[in-house]
Amino acid sequence: MSKKTFKKLVSTAVPVQVDNIDTDQIIPARFLKATSREGFGQNLFCDWRYNTDGSPKSDFVMNSGVFTGRILVAGNNFGCGSSREHAAWAIVDAGFDVVVSSFFADIFRGNALNNGLLPVQVSPAFLQAIFKAVNQNPKTEIEVDLEAQTIKLVQEGISEGFEINPYKKMCLINGYDDIDYILSLKDKVEAYEESREFNF
Repeated sequence: MSKKTFKKLVSTAVPVQVDNIDTDQIIPARFLKATSREGFGQNLFCDWRYNTDGSPKSDFVMNSGVFTGRILVAGNNFGCGSSREHAAWAIVDAGFDVVVSSFFADIFRGNALNNGLLPVQVSPAFLQAIFKAVNQNPKTEIEVDLEAQTIKLVQEGISEGFEINPYKKMCLINGYDDIDYILSLKDKVEAYEESREFNF
């Protein structure tokens, strides 16, 4: 298996309460020269995180030291703009397993799922409930249950379901990419071929 498996995650969250975050804000184009997936995390939201001299901006949420966790919570319409797969690479490399929004751009959603990052789309009301809870208490825990397809604010006891492509769900649960999935069917393919009678 090429990726880690994902079934359930309970974690605190990092809130980036901005709508229409495009892929150039996620990972600026000047960092797209590399072809391997490693090293992009340090430049996630680079222009928001760092001053021109490379020093961290104290007013950006990821630099505050207050918010940590493996869940990124973002505003509406996350991942719009260009189709760069590097955006998903950067989020994963920065240590996130889940990104939550009330809407995802389709290409970003696909890139995320192909790279082991779970995009959880929630209602606008539930997204605001998450922001409120996390901002009031940075230790707020969020439970994401992929098998049940639910996301829950643990302390508040409120939850909501989310949709996911069944094939991509199966791949995440098993840690498969597309090639791993095909290889997982090898025994069935061989059994089928052996059961066939060929007349030449």
